[in-house]
Amino acid sequence: MTCKLAAMLLTSFSLVAGVVSSTAADFAEVPVVRQTYDVGVCGNPGVLGFITRRFDYKAANYLRANIAIAEIREMGQSRFEPRDYTHLVEREYCYATAVTTDGVRRPLWYLIERPWGFAGVGSNIEFCVGGLDPWYVYGANCASLR
Repeated sequence: MTCKLAAMLLTSFSLVAGVVSSTAADFAEVPVVRQTYDVGVCGNPGVLGFITRRFDYKAANYLRANIAIAEIREMGQSRFEPRDYTHLVEREYCYATAVTTDGVRRPLWYLIERPWGFAGVGSNIEFCVGGLDPWYVYGANCASLR
């Protein structure tokens, strides 16, 4: 009986050792996982739609130019300031590339502030298209939104 028990233990140890060595080899061959960047609220269709509509109004009434944003691409987040006890408003600074109807690709910088408005409900969006801010409302090259 003891020989039989010893043989079973030896067999089970050899099986466990085989499993452990095969899993260790599997860990060595783990494929490289690419990280995906979540643009978060910077890529929100509502935010991008607001920027497009508001730019149409500003181009017609302030710039007096027949130009519009045809496409917004390559969105990303450049800075994030969370809401805490010293800062009552959360700020997310974003960047993108705006392709206008004249075919020019221009840098687009925008800021999303939350909570905003009456009783802290809603959000505020400020934006600047590089080269189309002749009064430097947001500084040279949209510096205050970077």
